[in-house]
Amino acid sequence: MGDMIKGNNAIAEAAVRAGARLYAGYPITPSTEIMEYLSWRMEEVGGTFVQAESELAGINMVIGGAACGVRSFTASSGPGISLKQEGITQLYDEELAAVVINVVRYGNGIGTLYTAQCDYLRETRGGGNGDYRPIVLCPSSIQEAVDLVTLAFDLAEKYRTVVTLMTEGSLGQMMEPCDMPDFKEVKKQSWGFDGKYSYKKVGIFDRDSMKEAVLMNEKHDAIKANEQRWEDGNLEDADYVFVSYGLPGRSTKGAIKQLREEGYKVGFIRPITAWPFPENAFEKVNPDVKGFITVEANATGQMVEDVALTVKKQMKANVPVYCLPYVYGIPAVKVIKADFGKIAAGEIKEVY
Repeated sequence: MGDMIKGNNAIAEAAVRAGARLYAGYPITPSTEIMEYLSWRMEEVGGTFVQAESELAGINMVIGGAACGVRSFTASSGPGISLKQEGITQLYDEELAAVVINVVRYGNGIGTLYTAQCDYLRETRGGGNGDYRPIVLCPSSIQEAVDLVTLAFDLAEKYRTVVTLMTEGSLGQMMEPCDMPDFKEVKKQSWGFDGKYSYKKVGIFDRDSMKEAVLMNEKHDAIKANEQRWEDGNLEDADYVFVSYGLPGRSTKGAIKQLREEGYKVGFIRPITAWPFPENAFEKVNPDVKGFITVEANATGQMVEDVALTVKKQMKANVPVYCLPYVYGIPAVKVIKADFGKIAAGEIKEVY
């Protein structure tokens, strides 16, 4: 078992070991430790660290690094990620590989410092203008976050797209034992600028052929077919299936374990990719399931929309979908169990 390490520091070190050599960003709690760590670590490995004058400047520097074929990334939270959206959609449009780390905090506007999952819809729908979706990875532990960092850079280059690592404030701030990966030898991408104009975009908008739209949909279809990731358990006989990701997903697994010991037939799906949403996981669910329950750390319920859409696709019967939104923080096992009792008793009504 590895040494104890803080989540944000572990993510930063994992990026360095994955071959990232440009970080540009602007400080914001609860992601700032990523910047602080890289401010000295990047120099040690011959990389470049820039504390930009703003979030906008930071993401545009990432565009420059990515255009040169260098593994480039940024990190922020809440309103900082909002300010980066124009750059993120531009990265996607130019088919540049980059990683964006969102250490999610709760709230509208400038928000709060509480850990939460309230950015789900923005991240999974593509928060900027246009028709695009980044791949979104959601770790539930520091070790998984470290493992997903390397995957994030690999997927970004494989599909020439943006990959978001959507963590949570508590994951960034807590400490857990973690094994770090070996350093990865990464070559500069052949399609990057090399002093002469050699960059080729996927397609030019053409009113007649719609070539760019066709290729975009082909890319999305390939990602959905090949990159769904999840963890599941006890689906085959489940009367109720819980769906939860990230740190609430850990609590939900604990609740499932205890409820099974008490005789309840319950199962779980923990999405690791929020997009593409792991629709294939639902194929294993008991066809006589009585309901699906999302456990989320936001005020309104967000992932519940993807669960409802997937249930409509996958299930022959009209199965109700419930939502347990806990606003912010990490819901306790006993709270999830108590609210499940209310659902089973008909005291909490379905959302869909």
